[in-house]
Amino acid sequence: MTTTLHSPDAPAALDHLSARVRARSAGRLSRLVRGNVADPAWVRPALLGLLALTAVLYLWDLGASGYANTFYSAAVQAGSTSWKAFFFGSFDASNFITVDKPPASLWVMDISARIFGVNSWSILVPQALEGVAAVGLLYATVRRWFTPGAGLMAGAIMALTPVAALMFRFNNPDALLVLLLVAAAYATTRALEKGSMWWLVLSASLVGTGFLTKMLQAFLVVPALAGVYLLAAPVPLRRRLLHLGAATIALLVASGWWVAVVQLIPAADRPYIGGSQDNSVLNLIFGYNGFGRITGNEAGSVTGGGPGGGIGGAASSPWGPTGWNRLFLADFGGQISWLLPASLILLGVGLWVTRHAPRVNRARAALLMWGGWLVVTALVFSYAQGIIHPYYTVALAPAIGAVVGIVVVMLWRRRAELWARCVMSATLLVTSVWAWVLLDRSADWLPWLRALVLAGGVLGAVALVGLPRWARPSMAALVAGVALLAAGAGPAAYTLDTVLAAHTGAIPSAGPAVANAGGPGGGFPGGPGGSGGFGGNANPGGGTPAFGGNGLPGSAGGFPGFPGGSGGPRGGFFGGNQGAPGGGRFFGGNGGTGGGPGGGLLFGSTPGAEVTATLQADASKYTWVAATVGANEAAGYQLASGDPILAIGGFNGTDPTPTLARFEQLVSQGRIHYFIAGGRGGGPGVGPSSDSQAITQWVESHFTATTVGGVTLYDLTAAAN
Repeated sequence: MTTTLHSPDAPAALDHLSARVRARSAGRLSRLVRGNVADPAWVRPALLGLLALTAVLYLWDLGASGYANTFYSAAVQAGSTSWKAFFFGSFDASNFITVDKPPASLWVMDISARIFGVNSWSILVPQALEGVAAVGLLYATVRRWFTPGAGLMAGAIMALTPVAALMFRFNNPDALLVLLLVAAAYATTRALEKGSMWWLVLSASLVGTGFLTKMLQAFLVVPALAGVYLLAAPVPLRRRLLHLGAATIALLVASGWWVAVVQLIPAADRPYIGGSQDNSVLNLIFGYNGFGRITGNEAGSVTGGGPGGGIGGAASSPWGPTGWNRLFLADFGGQISWLLPASLILLGVGLWVTRHAPRVNRARAALLMWGGWLVVTALVFSYAQGIIHPYYTVALAPAIGAVVGIVVVMLWRRRAELWARCVMSATLLVTSVWAWVLLDRSADWLPWLRALVLAGGVLGAVALVGLPRWARPSMAALVAGVALLAAGAGPAAYTLDTVLAAHTGAIPSAGPAVANAGGPGGGFPGGPGGSGGFGGNANPGGGTPAFGGNGLPGSAGGFPGFPGGSGGPRGGFFGGNQGAPGGGRFFGGNGGTGGGPGGGLLFGSTPGAEVTATLQADASKYTWVAATVGANEAAGYQLASGDPILAIGGFNGTDPTPTLARFEQLVSQGRIHYFIAGGRGGGPGVGPSSDSQAITQWVESHFTATTVGGVTLYDLTAAAN
């Protein structure tokens, strides 16, 4: 007999159905909290705690950083109002020029801004959530083949890496890039289990999407992912090669579809490709954002230095000394290298332990995948001659976490053997000593922490060797806790310092100020007898500070600050306020006299209410309410006014667009209202393009300057002189 809602049994049936729904909901909640029934009861709560802690770290007081990198925030503003700007990654809603990267990372922020409006949180929260997702995926990838402890350790190491906390709270493209690469590693892990072509194709597609985030940097993991599949997939060689061929096609399609569309659209119907010298995405791929980063051949971009000091005093690269130790030096060390020595030691040990394993051995395959990622990326960063910034090293954090987590647990399981205890002891000792060195570079910051880390490391190293003497499991747990504290206290403290500080500009830095390093109060150190580095005091025994420092003229081997008395109320070349004559700050900070609202190459402008209101007046009549040299200078005005600003010369004012003839045409058509004076382009050793200089000179000679809120404006709609 069929039960209907009108029968006497209907209430009982409804109660039974409701009970089943409640039971299913309770079961789902229980599975969420309890996790895999095969895991110990503590595993899922520990994972949820790790993800919650990561979320708190990455979301805490995000609004303090404001628009962070205003260059990308201005592009988000443009993409939130114009679908054309959204697709191309345009800097302005009127689509004059794009940013100097592909637009994938902007798409995520654009969607958030369309939903929640353009503000600091809508721009930065997606980055934080990408970080939480990356930590969770890293755990899932390592846990799939190893213990929950290995996965949790890998995720915790990544979450507490200072440069990771920096970049997952910032709006540069690196956050999305890291998430995509970790997802690609997860997909490769799944592909290796049964020799699945479709998982491998997914991995390649994720890397390809990473290419649309930061171009060729995404491909640094390809040798590791493809190589381990070729070696360890449990299918015949012929099928492995076939699968890799399909993955290669997927990689090319995922990487190239946007490039192909942009290249096929006539230049007149799209914005200029920012960062290129010929209005071509291919120029970005193979030059500015590609091989130029390795060779240093980046014509027209931010370059400089050279023999005789340059930035960092290294003749080999204008962007600091290159070589095997680059990632350990002052500029990079505190960002990423806390566990880098340990990861390299443990990688070698893990590969040695698995050297006789079968071809498809999962432990060796995982170490080859993560170790290949680590070694290839680290080598490229160490020897790159072109533009490189310390925050790029966030791409190493997942690999370091995975290698350390996998091998530490592998050795801990063998702790009854003397050799395993000696390896753990030596690795801990090296890690704690290196942490002491890194902390000593910030000598005035938490001096007690250096002693704690070193003492804990020595104590833990001794205890690890004598571990069998401790009969009770609680004593072994205590030894493990001391070791973890000694290894993790330094980077954790740096991470907390990073979270509690606001970060703005184009080159953020994690942690406290470090002597002779970039970031707050530091910079690339000058070489002996050369000038100082980026922002900070000169290297001991080497000249005067040129890029930041005390605002003195640079000496031989470096780049002098811009003269402070000229140029009106603009800031220093790379941000901040202008200094006294002969010694303006080059890379930020406040100078002596002549300060004003201007920005610079690496820090956006901060216009006041008066100039903002002036730009907004009758804004609807113009395609661009103003024009100025350099996108970073333009960014602050665009964000403040909400209206498009024409960025002459793109990011650093060196892109050859617009030409003087084109600019005159736009002015004659009444499409630009004001010209904002004082915008600076170029970089170390590179001034604004000849087009940018010609436009500036033409405006100054044909129009009358007025000062509004400390900013020099030229009304381009007024009668020319």
